[in-house]
Amino acid sequence: MTKNRAPGETGANDHEASGTGDDRHFVTALARGLEVLACFPSGEAQLGNQQLAERCKLPKSTVSRLTMTLTRLGYLIQVPDTGRYRLGMATLALGTAMMSGLDVRRVARPLMQELSAFSGASVSLGVRDRLSVIYIEHCRAQAALAVSSNVGSRYPIAISAMGRAYLAVAEDAERRGIMLALKAQNASGWPDMLAGIEKAAQDHLELGVTCSFGDWQSDINGIGRAFNPGGGLPPMAISCTGPASRLTQEFLLEAVRPRLIEMTQRIEASLPR
Repeated sequence: MTKNRAPGETGANDHEASGTGDDRHFVTALARGLEVLACFPSGEAQLGNQQLAERCKLPKSTVSRLTMTLTRLGYLIQVPDTGRYRLGMATLALGTAMMSGLDVRRVARPLMQELSAFSGASVSLGVRDRLSVIYIEHCRAQAALAVSSNVGSRYPIAISAMGRAYLAVAEDAERRGIMLALKAQNASGWPDMLAGIEKAAQDHLELGVTCSFGDWQSDINGIGRAFNPGGGLPPMAISCTGPASRLTQEFLLEAVRPRLIEMTQRIEASLPR
């Protein structure tokens, strides 16, 4: 029986969602090392070999060899006081190089800030990472009501407005892989999750945005829209989220939705093709 996991949580066996399948060119050892690095989500600084083994669904002995190798290469640091590991400076170099090369962040930020100021909401730009979406740019309004998140924050792909927007435009093969992985991880809740994803795809087609009204958290509303950044990059999505008491469904759909659609169109038009 497949163990249920929280939406957005990933493991080393989620190759369907990564598009690896049974490709003979797929290097399992490399994939396992990268899965270990991916086990360090935002806000969780240190993990031990046992925790990593449970998350990656690998033997502890295998994880121990991986963490030793990653430590020698600078991708992990072992903390002397605890014996646990934290991300090393080599990962920072990789992330910095990637982020600095994304023109879309420079183009999108002033437009996102403008929408955030108008709506009083958090406006975020994100990309897919397996069964999650991760923020690569984030603007929070001055109002204390805005959702508190940061660049690097991660949210479940199936129930967040941003994640649903990504799924709405993903290629068929990629979407099928994601859906298979989601179903395997959330067997009991899959019918409701599937209904939400299908409704979101229809909304993206008809309304131009996806909606998450209390689906991620009961007191949070949000809408999202995906777009093509070009340059060989995969689709990205922008969401506008905040407390339901401030961001009602009517306000988001009537006042924010047209601005969000226009913003993504301006971003696409401003990026080199």
